[in-house]
Amino acid sequence: MNRQQRATYVAAALVIAVWGASTLGMAQDCPELVGRWPYGPAYGVRASGSFAYFGSGAVLIIADVSEPAAPHVVGKVDLPGVVWGLAVSGDRAYVASGEGGLAVVDVSTPASATVVGGLDTAELALGVAVSSGYAYLVDRDAGLRIIDVSDPASPFEVSFVDTPGVAWGVAVAGSYAYVAAGFDGLRVIDISNPAMPSEVGAVDTPGEAIRVAVSGSHAYVADGLDGLQVIDVSTPGSPVRVGSLNLVGYAQAIDVSGAFAFVGLLEFGLRVIDISTPANPIQVGSMDTPGWACGVAVNGGSAFVADYFGGLRVIDVTDPGSPFEVGHIDTPGEAMDVVAAGSHAYVADRSSGLRVIDTSDPTSPVEVGHVATPGQPMGQPMGVAIAGSHAFVAAFHYGLRIIDVSSPASPFEVGSVDTPGEAYGVAVSGSYAYVADGNGGLRVIDVSSPGSPAEVGFIDPPGGAFDVAVAGGHAYTAAGDAGLLVIDVSSPSNPVLVGSLSTPGYAQGIDVSGAIAWVADDSGGLRVIDVSTPANPVEVSFFDEGYGRAYDVAVAGRFAYVANFSRLMVIDVSDVTEPVEAGSFDTPGLAWGVAASGEFIFVADYDAGVEIFQVCPEWPFADGFESGDTSAWSATVP
Repeated sequence: MNRQQRATYVAAALVIAVWGASTLGMAQDCPELVGRWPYGPAYGVRASGSFAYFGSGAVLIIADVSEPAAPHVVGKVDLPGVVWGLAVSGDRAYVASGEGGLAVVDVSTPASATVVGGLDTAELALGVAVSSGYAYLVDRDAGLRIIDVSDPASPFEVSFVDTPGVAWGVAVAGSYAYVAAGFDGLRVIDISNPAMPSEVGAVDTPGEAIRVAVSGSHAYVADGLDGLQVIDVSTPGSPVRVGSLNLVGYAQAIDVSGAFAFVGLLEFGLRVIDISTPANPIQVGSMDTPGWACGVAVNGGSAFVADYFGGLRVIDVTDPGSPFEVGHIDTPGEAMDVVAAGSHAYVADRSSGLRVIDTSDPTSPVEVGHVATPGQPMGQPMGVAIAGSHAFVAAFHYGLRIIDVSSPASPFEVGSVDTPGEAYGVAVSGSYAYVADGNGGLRVIDVSSPGSPAEVGFIDPPGGAFDVAVAGGHAYTAAGDAGLLVIDVSSPSNPVLVGSLSTPGYAQGIDVSGAIAWVADDSGGLRVIDVSTPANPVEVSFFDEGYGRAYDVAVAGRFAYVANFSRLMVIDVSDVTEPVEAGSFDTPGLAWGVAASGEFIFVADYDAGVEIFQVCPEWPFADGFESGDTSAWSATVP
């Protein structure tokens, strides 16, 4: 080796030593988000003119509703967080986008709606009202934030009021903001000087104040299990509860038009209440919706319901006593699990079946196919696996469903097996599917003929089974309170429990790589377990830095990728005895499932769809040095 070569390799060794002592440098770009399919359930809705504006996960959708019987999407824009609430003023939509704070969207041309400004907030943006150049945003535990939006491109906070409880909803009338503060009732805030707001009144409500609408001298509160509450606010400093109406279900949403209040009752749909006598509200009409009525807006003779997994429902309320649906626009539900194969990702949508996403361009994933599973919402797909041209879906109360995905645009069910428990997860090895069936234990299904699957064996050990991985003749199950269970499946018709290891949390996700089982242990974090002797699994390390709850895990190369409540965490496990955080990414939804495939990591983000990340580099060099190529180096030492 000549002097120049020796200097080059010595320099490289020093770089590796420094990098090996810390992962902070890599954490800046690891994990790197490359694409999103951000669709999900509908929480919030507003209507103005000929358009309805509603959320689908982290997407604001604009629908032309000039013909209520034929609503159709004319525009959409991706947002940094889930659409929890929104307000429309002029040619701007102001969106409370959960973890993404406030987003300001130019909707002057719906087909090309664009985010023009935004402001991150301390907590979770749940609702917003706009008046006279200010946005009044409720930010969960951070109370009411008052934001100057006179320049939509540069909104800034001018003041706040730290209201008690959880700030769920807000309405503005005149010089007052009315905040629905959960179990702390209705709070009245004087905003005559937005820079110096102050609480001037409050009234307790018997339930949980979630949303509020104001009309005339009364505030109408959707009060959770205690239905509708009517508050006289003619003297804002002394609000008084003057009327109420118990309703079946949970009052989650409200809007008022004329002499009627329209209340969204989650799974019990829409109720129409005559409030012409505020002290004596009377239900005059109702209509069940297929999903959960989370948001409601009334415009003209139509009520628009954000119906969670039921999408947008358009309801004719010209006769308040006889509301009926005239049109709808579907949205996806919750992404619980994801698996990728080839150029497609397959999403277990708990509310509406299996969704097929084309990921050939990972920067712009597109849904190309969908198939419903039976019994929605009880079908509830919770897990998915791919083998050959079939997807195997763990469908909760409806067992194992087998879907032919040979044509991704036209998936269809070819076979099924009911299971006695609740199918949470599934793994396929050879001719068998292994179903983690909750309290039904582990079920072994012969799928050699996908159209005629048959259970051939089962084992029902303590703790149940919530996820499963199969390797080397053994099934490894995440068994909740019972931790890790190791089951010998070398004879599929006679599975036998051969080993177990208790974990401190609640084991609900698992991956196996080599001689290591990686357990996502909820509050117990990531547990690293040596299973080289299946009958005697031994924990060799763990990673639990208090970052929420570990739901799922996938291992690729030297990294474990953990779906950890509101973030994807990347753990360097090159030394399995000493896992170290290498990076993280706060996701807009709830990171529930994670899968690795090729160069990419896929996260099932519950109500915010799917995110696609580049796998983290095995080494911190992007110039090929790890394979001995120094041609890209700028210089060498002579």
